[in-house]
Amino acid sequence: MTLPTLTLSQRRSLRYGTFFYLYVMQGLPSGFALTAVTNYLAAEGLTPQALGSFGAIVGLPWGFKFVWGPFVDRLQASAMGRRRPWVLAAQLMALIASVGIIFIRDPVSQFSALAIAFSLHGVFASLQDVSVDALAISTVAVAERGRVNAFMKGGMVVGQAIGAAGLAYLIRNGSFQLAAIAQSVTLLAFTVLTFFIREQPGDAFVSFKRRIVTPTPAPGKLPVTRPDWSFGPLLRTLLRAILLPRPLLIFGAIALVFIGERLFQRAFNIHLIQQLGWTDTDVSVLSGTYGTLLAVLLALLGGWLADTVGAQRMLLGTTLGMAILHIGYALAASSWNDPTVATAGLVVRQSLEPIFSIAALPMLMSLCQRGIEGSQFAFYMAISNQADVIGIFLAGQLQPMITTSTLGIGCGVAMLVAAVVLRKTVHQPNAQASPAS
Repeated sequence: MTLPTLTLSQRRSLRYGTFFYLYVMQGLPSGFALTAVTNYLAAEGLTPQALGSFGAIVGLPWGFKFVWGPFVDRLQASAMGRRRPWVLAAQLMALIASVGIIFIRDPVSQFSALAIAFSLHGVFASLQDVSVDALAISTVAVAERGRVNAFMKGGMVVGQAIGAAGLAYLIRNGSFQLAAIAQSVTLLAFTVLTFFIREQPGDAFVSFKRRIVTPTPAPGKLPVTRPDWSFGPLLRTLLRAILLPRPLLIFGAIALVFIGERLFQRAFNIHLIQQLGWTDTDVSVLSGTYGTLLAVLLALLGGWLADTVGAQRMLLGTTLGMAILHIGYALAASSWNDPTVATAGLVVRQSLEPIFSIAALPMLMSLCQRGIEGSQFAFYMAISNQADVIGIFLAGQLQPMITTSTLGIGCGVAMLVAAVVLRKTVHQPNAQASPAS
């Protein structure tokens, strides 16, 4: 029996499924470290400052993943495809790092080793993220990007749910090591699957040979000749593209929303556990089940809306809606003692970041200049991840001094400012930076 050929450029359904599971691979360790383990540590009595530092250390490699971008853009002449060798290499190294986490026996007493182990995994997971994003930009048509982004974000949310709810259950009802083993086995299975998927017809499954080709365009795209970059001109052109006024303002506003969203999310979770007496498992499981179901449904709807009404309109509406929700919910802080109100906040909050990302990612992709799209998008996503880290760290530092409700209001106001900036910039024409010689 002949197995079907799995080639991304030829099958739309394969693109949807592939980018979905590739993002499940990224979401799983994130949900494990930043939700299940963090909530476990909070229940074990660690201070908000310690938890903030843990989140910052774990997320630090993601804030510098833009370093990978020029390498992924410069070295793409493998007979295995332009991006696939990078994806596979990153998956293998991340898998090895994940196995290292298994050797942590007691997360509380081995707190420093725990943070370092997750951070090391993040180094290679961030390379996978950059490679996958470059693969998406290279193989997905503009008209299809909203839906593909929906599957990508949906995969991230599902992965985070498995890491948050599923692995939190294993920690409490088994052991931390059992949860770490489950993570590694899952990553191994998906890495094997990636081996059988090719970018273009004729790509080798395994080869160490070089090949210089003009990339086959994605469906609906015109052929594009890739510049033969050396690192110096590539970096100078990248810097010029990033510092153009319109991309700089748009991305600054998006980063501000990410900071505010992550700050209040972390502060609210810790407030539930340490002030209102919730268990870490309750917080992890609720956010990872009902919250995930709502997030996935909204992500799929958001992907359709991004392609139908346009990413610009959706980005503006989502930013404004998030601002109103944060301010309104913070003003209702006296009702958080009601389990129904607190649960609703936890579930709805879980859906905000995914739906915002669905709106923001096509906008950021549209800002990327041809020839350096991998590097430029990697920079945007790296700083977005750094914004997450900043939000997590600020929550740990500010929560002992400022009430959680006040933090929520401040985050909502920041999102209003972002909405004003976006309204003034998203409809302006996009300039192109001239290539550096």
